[in-house]
Amino acid sequence: MSFTLPIGALAPDFTLPATDGKSYTLSSFDSSAPLVIFFTCNHCPYVIGSDEITRETAIKYQKNGVKFVGINSNSILINAGDSFKKMIERMQEQKFPWTYLRDEAQIAAVAYGALRTPHFFVFDKDRKLVYTGRGVDSPRDASKVTVNDLDRALAELVSGVAPSTPQTNPIGCNVKWEGQDAHWMPADACDLVLK
Repeated sequence: MSFTLPIGALAPDFTLPATDGKSYTLSSFDSSAPLVIFFTCNHCPYVIGSDEITRETAIKYQKNGVKFVGINSNSILINAGDSFKKMIERMQEQKFPWTYLRDEAQIAAVAYGALRTPHFFVFDKDRKLVYTGRGVDSPRDASKVTVNDLDRALAELVSGVAPSTPQTNPIGCNVKWEGQDAHWMPADACDLVLK
């Protein structure tokens, strides 16, 4: 069985604190038609390099009722810059158009099978997974982006068709797992798309 949630699977529930001082569950986003849940962090150069494209995509689809939810599951023992306090500071500085959740116990990361930061999961109105993988093909250097897979998946979804490319391999730093080496990946974690 693959580590990462398969296409067609239902979104796992969660109860996580956010940088806005509230706590959220999956049902907190019931008003969203499609829902984008993505695993992210504060320090990864692939996240930082693509944050503005993610922001543009989130704003672009707000009119379609799409909400974005970022989840930071990284262990602060590996990178202290991913602390909840630093998350709050980053949101205050950047004012990103998404809810930013802290997954301290890494329960959501395991439930979704997050591989890297960033790693996107797009769910339809019934909360079935219709796209998972990268946001863009060059997240570390936005000037070299030629493909925006997340935008394409959302454009197709809001127009009433299933994403034509439901899976891509996420590109970024691996999730920083508690008690493991900084570059450790779960044994059953693998590429979503064979090259």
